[in-house]
Amino acid sequence: MSARAAELAERLDVVRRRIATACDEAGRDPDEVTLVVVTKFFPESDVRALAELGVRQVGENRHQEAEAKHAACADLDLVWHFIGGLQSNKSAAVGAWADVVQSVDRAKLLRGLSRAAHERDRVLDVCVQVSLDPPGAAGRAGADPGDVPALVEAVRQAEGLRLRGVMAVAPRGEDPGRAFARLAEVAAQVRSVDPAATWVSAGMSGDLEEAVRWGATHVRVGSAVLGNRPTTG
Repeated sequence: MSARAAELAERLDVVRRRIATACDEAGRDPDEVTLVVVTKFFPESDVRALAELGVRQVGENRHQEAEAKHAACADLDLVWHFIGGLQSNKSAAVGAWADVVQSVDRAKLLRGLSRAAHERDRVLDVCVQVSLDPPGAAGRAGADPGDVPALVEAVRQAEGLRLRGVMAVAPRGEDPGRAFARLAEVAAQVRSVDPAATWVSAGMSGDLEEAVRWGATHVRVGSAVLGNRPTTG
C-alpha cells in the first residue's frame, strides 16, 4: 500500500468510526447512513485508492472536473453524486454522467436532467436542495422551504427522474443542529407526499454528528477523508 493509500485508509477509518459513534448516540443503525466522499480537486488516483478501500459513493462539485474523472474511472463500480451548484444550461451535461444530482433547487433544471436520463435510457436520482439560510443571505443556494412542495411535485412529474429526498448545507455561523432540525421538518413534509423520498443528505466534515442526530441518511465528507484541498484547481 502506498503512503497516500495508507493515509486515506487511516482517515477513512476515523470518519467511519465518527459515523458509527454518532449513530450509537442517536440510537440509529450505522447502516442507515451512507458516506459520500467528496473528491473535488483531488486526482483520479485518490478515487481509485478510495475504491480499493471500499468507497462506492463519490461526490463532485464541478462539472468539467467531474466529467473527466468519471470517464477516467469508468472501470470502477462507483455511484457518482453531483452536489455543486447547477446551471440550467449545464443540467443535461451533468445528467449525462451523474448517477445522483443532489442540488436540484429550481424547476428550470429539470428539462435538461430529463433529457439526459432519456438519452442514457436510465432513471436519474435527484434530491431537492433546501436553503437553510435566512432570505437574502449572500451566496445562498437551495430552494426556500416554502417553495419545496411545488418543486417536489415538478420533480415527480418529470420524465426519467426519481425523487430521492432532500439535501442541505448548514449555514455558516449557525448551530448546525438547529439548521438540521429545520431540514428534518422539510424532509418529513416531503415524505408525506412521497414516502419513497427517504434520503436526507446533510452534514460534512465538521458537522456530520449533528446531521446524523437529526436523521441524515447521507453525509458528504471531503477534507476529513482526503485532507486539505490542493491550492491549485
